[in-house]
Amino acid sequence: MIRKTLFSAVLALSLVFTGCGPLIGNTNNTSNNSGLGSVLGSVLGGMIGGNSGGGLLGGVLGSVISNGMGLGYVDNVVGHSNIDKSVLAGTWIYAQPGCAFASQNQFTQAGGNSVATQVNQKLASAFNTMGIKSENTGFAFDQQGNFEAVIKGVPMKGTYTFDPSSGKLNLKSNVGTIPAFLTPTAKGLALTLETKNLTGVLQSLIKPSSNAIAAITSLGNSYSGMRMGFDLVKYQQ
Repeated sequence: MIRKTLFSAVLALSLVFTGCGPLIGNTNNTSNNSGLGSVLGSVLGGMIGGNSGGGLLGGVLGSVISNGMGLGYVDNVVGHSNIDKSVLAGTWIYAQPGCAFASQNQFTQAGGNSVATQVNQKLASAFNTMGIKSENTGFAFDQQGNFEAVIKGVPMKGTYTFDPSSGKLNLKSNVGTIPAFLTPTAKGLALTLETKNLTGVLQSLIKPSSNAIAAITSLGNSYSGMRMGFDLVKYQQ
């Protein structure tokens, strides 16, 4: 269900996101009787209602702005700005690669926004090689602590915990426990992981080439405290 539903949503949003621009900003789950299905159902209902790509983007940006993360807001430091847990609930579509740093000092030492842009471009090349795009990648969270995701069309589901003060997001899924982080971006959220965790998830789910994994590993080892992952925009019916 998650794969079909998210695929419908990201297919429409692909009309808007045609590429990756510069950066702007083992526990198995047995519980699946939450309200997450209704969240995804509302997304599917919106698609059936005939929303256009432009309309979807307008809804996404309207939701983001109403939650205090308006256009022009950028934060590349994990935990630097709190994210209310209620903002996380919903369906999020992959827009482009993203990165964040563990501290302001590490971000500054790495070279700031210019380096973040370079990382984004190199990670985009690796993701493109793997076939990760807005048409096949997204995440959905409910308020009861359940999540579902699709990466390159491959589903993953489980439970999550989120600490708004630190930005730490722990995903307990059918492929293991995955430590991740959330930071606000100009259009939504960046969901990032330490290099070894990102490559581990990709290898478990989509089994990319060794060259693609090596490229991400090399990139991650280039800067201390850097996390890489997915810039996400919120789908709003």
